[in-house]
Amino acid sequence: MQGQSYKIWFLVLIFCNLLAAGSLLRAQELMTQQVRPSTSAFALDTPPVIDGEVLNDPGWDSVTPTGGFSQVRPNAGQPSSQLTEVFIGYSQEALYIGVVAYDDNPEGIVFADSRRDSPLVDTDSFQVIIDGLLDRQNGFIFGTTPTGLEYDAQIVNEATGPTFRGSNGAVNVSWDTTWEVAAEISDIGWTAEMEIPFSALRYGSEDVQTWGINFQRNIRRNNEEAYWAPLERQFNLYRVSEAGFLEDIRPPRQRNLQLTPYALSSTSRGGLITQGSESNEEYGLDLKYLVTPSLTLDVTYNTDFAQVEADDLQVNLDRFSLFFPEKRPFFLENAGQFAVGIPREVELFFSRRIGVGAGGAQLPIEAGARLTGKVGENTNVGLIGMRTEGIDGILPGNDFSVARVSQNLPNRSNIGFMVVERDGDGSLLKDKNQDYNRTYAVDGRWGIGDEYLISGWAARTQTPGLSGRDTAGGVLATYITPDWQVRAGYSQVGEEFNPEVGFLQRRGFRKYDGYIQRRIRPKNFLGILEMTPHITYRGYWDFNGYQETGYLHFDHAMEWRAGHELSTALNFTQEGVKEPFDIVRGVTVPVGEYEHEEVSFRMNTNPGAPLSLGLRGNIGGFFGGDRVNLEPTLSFRSGDKFTSELSWINSDIDLPVPGGDFDVNLARLRLSYSFTPRILLQALVQYNERDDVIATNLRFAWLQSANAGLYLVYNEVDQSGLGAPRRDAQQFIIKYSRILNIFN
Repeated sequence: MQGQSYKIWFLVLIFCNLLAAGSLLRAQELMTQQVRPSTSAFALDTPPVIDGEVLNDPGWDSVTPTGGFSQVRPNAGQPSSQLTEVFIGYSQEALYIGVVAYDDNPEGIVFADSRRDSPLVDTDSFQVIIDGLLDRQNGFIFGTTPTGLEYDAQIVNEATGPTFRGSNGAVNVSWDTTWEVAAEISDIGWTAEMEIPFSALRYGSEDVQTWGINFQRNIRRNNEEAYWAPLERQFNLYRVSEAGFLEDIRPPRQRNLQLTPYALSSTSRGGLITQGSESNEEYGLDLKYLVTPSLTLDVTYNTDFAQVEADDLQVNLDRFSLFFPEKRPFFLENAGQFAVGIPREVELFFSRRIGVGAGGAQLPIEAGARLTGKVGENTNVGLIGMRTEGIDGILPGNDFSVARVSQNLPNRSNIGFMVVERDGDGSLLKDKNQDYNRTYAVDGRWGIGDEYLISGWAARTQTPGLSGRDTAGGVLATYITPDWQVRAGYSQVGEEFNPEVGFLQRRGFRKYDGYIQRRIRPKNFLGILEMTPHITYRGYWDFNGYQETGYLHFDHAMEWRAGHELSTALNFTQEGVKEPFDIVRGVTVPVGEYEHEEVSFRMNTNPGAPLSLGLRGNIGGFFGGDRVNLEPTLSFRSGDKFTSELSWINSDIDLPVPGGDFDVNLARLRLSYSFTPRILLQALVQYNERDDVIATNLRFAWLQSANAGLYLVYNEVDQSGLGAPRRDAQQFIIKYSRILNIFN
């Protein structure tokens, strides 16, 4: 294994040299930039009133609109079926964007959920991506719908993340900032106005600047996506490197300071620590300071995330760890900057390790700070320091530190390193000096032309008592054109690799994976928009050559112009079980090698319709027996106010072991009613039959801006059949926070 470690680091050195060679592509990149469209920002004498009435507002009189949108779908390269005009202006405080989305059939405009950050795919919508630092890799997205929904997100590394598929915050929809939008439907179509404070953006220090920018308009009844800066059909708005240019903008050189204090009162019965009843009052503060327009300092004291939606329950029918995504806003902001590894499999920094215990229970966070942004033109920095309180005899107190630096290179390339450390107080150990864990990592990616991308990473951990097999690494090559998508990768994780502030699904393996897809758009065949036949393979072996998992997937997916989708597949699976494990209580899968075939399918009706149905399923062999897995989902919405989703996961399993004939059921009901885009009531009710758990999460929110405002939250977990620490727990919370701009 030690020899394998040297091989990994040798590959990293080669990879770094290749990245350095990317500077030779700078001239090619500049030539590419020159052919992208450009527009100008206009200084406004009188800012517009944000009421959605663009054409009747004298604030826009001095602005020349931008237009000329072209389709990516359904008819790639063709002009948009409807005219769109975009107005761009600025004051000393904010950037203003007005959009006139003409429509010759206003009755056909589709609008859906008006909750903040609701998906914009299944509704008419408008989005803008802004690359204020002009690094051609990262940006902020602001979007809206004909009913004035507020949608904002961060994009890191063009949403490719550490792998082609993207994750780890590469598309961070949970990022929220303070801005305003209003929209209106009329007989010409619909219009919208956005006011985006400069404090919500990141940009350079020049007096007169050029930013990267692109606009997207969705016309849902046509299943149409149109862009101002033209894109090939394999790309979307996240393709920052092919955005157009916004010229002649003069943003202020500001030092914005924003305070967000909160007060919280809660009443609880049962929980992680006690089974009794208790009441609690908490006070805390978040601070945001723009050190420079491109560098932000965030400080938090006595942090609480009571307003965050509860985790989805999951059922584990395997012997590897489940992944629960981060949902807390403080940790999600700029999360993509700290993403190194393989999403949901080997994540070297996973923020849920800070302040979240077993079963999703919150643990006390005393304070923390984060410094993120850009130093100079191409150097990205990220520093995190957090302290969590200890619980006598149960959990130690910990200091968490993360340091991340990466250097942007031409043509979507970069190189970086990261250090992650947990330093415990040693209260549960005899030797207090042995309560620590560290992870060291280097990573990078190399873009070759528009079609190729090579990414790689290597890491090592340091844990008292573990050594010798504590390295991990991987490399992934991707190729993408309008017709083909191909990727191939290799990764390995040592048996004693131990990133305690990360997520590790399994350890002690070598993995090979590959993917090839053909994209076909028939001109006129049964109303089909696109067919995507593809093959997926992934295989895991231990270091003695024993195959633990194999998965070969042959699939043919189709999407109709009306929005319906159907996918049918044949899977060949292999599982090598080296140690017996309980798949459910009282049912043990014995040691053995299991090879099976199964058919799988996925279908859904048009998700843009008020009523839609989805169904997924797997039918075939499973650990020496059989499995029939069905996952129906029913979604209903009424206008932009009420949305609902009912889903059910049923697995009928028959294994050749005692008690091996059993069912697993997991039901989930989501309800949401939006009185306005900022006043909403949500409910999440879940039932896990296998573990006999009923979980209820009710939330009422009256938002001032971003995530700040009034929250009323009720949580109840009934898991009387488990004897778990949180059995029969109820909690009621009132939380109020407010954003205060001290100076701009």
